[in-house]
Amino acid sequence: MKSQIPNLPLPAPLVGSERGTFTEFTVTQRMPGIARRVIAENNFSPNINESLENLANELPSGYLLPLVNDTNIDFAAWDKYLEPYKGQRWVDIPWFFAETYFYRLILNITNYFLPGEWQGVDPFQLQKSQGLNTSLDAIIALGTQVTNWLEESQKPSQIHQTALTALIYFALWGNRVDLSLWSAFEANRSRFDIESQEAHILVNDVYKVTKLLLNHPGKRIDFIVDNAGFELVCDLCLVDFLLGSGIASQVKLHLKPHPTFVSDAMIKDVNDTTEFLATSGYEKVSVVGERLQAYMTAGQLVLGDDYFWTSPLAFWEIPDSLKNELANASLLIIKGDANYRRLLGDRHWDYTTNFADIVSYLPVPIVALRTLKSEVAAGIPPEVVEQVPKSDPDWLTNGQWGVVQFV
Repeated sequence: MKSQIPNLPLPAPLVGSERGTFTEFTVTQRMPGIARRVIAENNFSPNINESLENLANELPSGYLLPLVNDTNIDFAAWDKYLEPYKGQRWVDIPWFFAETYFYRLILNITNYFLPGEWQGVDPFQLQKSQGLNTSLDAIIALGTQVTNWLEESQKPSQIHQTALTALIYFALWGNRVDLSLWSAFEANRSRFDIESQEAHILVNDVYKVTKLLLNHPGKRIDFIVDNAGFELVCDLCLVDFLLGSGIASQVKLHLKPHPTFVSDAMIKDVNDTTEFLATSGYEKVSVVGERLQAYMTAGQLVLGDDYFWTSPLAFWEIPDSLKNELANASLLIIKGDANYRRLLGDRHWDYTTNFADIVSYLPVPIVALRTLKSEVAAGIPPEVVEQVPKSDPDWLTNGQWGVVQFV
């Protein structure tokens, strides 16, 4: 039987009152900035803006604000989640709880769930749409390359290893729109180019992942998606290749049921993105969007959401219904920093702790694709933990380092 929780004693959760940490900086500075950006980027009413400003002011040293009943399906669950933390300061409660509640509170304040003018208005929509438009050159290059790879993959002698490896790296680094990635697409795909990417991957199990995929084709693969924007385009290009090459027979994307963490992807964001690709006016990009839309119509690309993904719960508290659903996949691809934090319960694990011992509760093979943006990690070799901070003191939080961890 699979364990229901990690095989190890649980360390303490990260909290905002830890002096000098990125967690403290997030709760006391980044989150107030996000609340004020919502005010600046939308045309909400004066009383909504006043409530958002009040939230921003409370975060650094004030107390949790209550959630008003907005009749949404998850209100009762949040009422229960909040019970242990009522009357506490934002900086004194577990960081993952503070963040997920902060984003739920923004929707509460902006009347996202209530009938009326603001119902269904995504407070972060401007940033999501800007993310696509500002990365158009990168989208054209990647879309063209995927289409070329799929054409090559129809030839029996063609090996998928190169394409899969590159697309996994794009899914890993996608939120950086890093031009250093494009060197892998030159006519001469030298080892040097791949090595320049791999130099910043602290744990790299990409070969194990591609081996699993290529040795057992035609299965279902599930993605726990992270951000909209160019990162989602990278994920969808990987999906396009998996389905178009026959490596996967079906892909299911697990998405957020409402806006959260600014840019996290919802079903509407996937639909918007595939439409953006299909109507881009660039032939080899348009065909990517059209193929993805055709996969959706055929039931090969399935989009789902669940309120677990916007809850403050650790991954091992996943409801049985969702866990049983994930068990139908042959591989679970878990994207991004927040999902990684949830995998580890957003706790102070020793960075060298065996990753597999923590995620032992999951029912299928997983690969975590994550650029580091928080002081949470596991499975990092001791020599890496010793060496990397000497060259980059902010290695845990600046998004310049990544992991491809397979279990």
